[in-house]
Amino acid sequence: MTQSANRISDIFKSLPEDSQKTLLEFAEFLQSKAPEIKKEVLQPLDIPRPEEESVIAGIKRLNKTYPMVQRESLLNETSNLMMQHMMSGKPAADVIDELEALFEQKYQQLLESIQ
Repeated sequence: MTQSANRISDIFKSLPEDSQKTLLEFAEFLQSKAPEIKKEVLQPLDIPRPEEESVIAGIKRLNKTYPMVQRESLLNETSNLMMQHMMSGKPAADVIDELEALFEQKYQQLLESIQ
């Protein structure tokens, strides 16, 4: 979430319920007056996975493959998978498989959010 979105969320949470409703109505009013924005989602790039790939290289490849997916939305899960590899010895190929599934899942969520 952007800094502005976080601020709006904090303000919203601090208001009583009737004021929250007013704020939401005002936001919807502003949205209705805004010019129509066509949300365009890029198709993932076709970057093949090398036979031997490190987890770091896999993350870099997937970031390039899915440039439309916000990295912030992946940070926690990506970090957890990296730690499983580094600290627990989980094989890189298994971690990369899970990373690929994670990136694809986030991409699908993005598609669903704009439809």
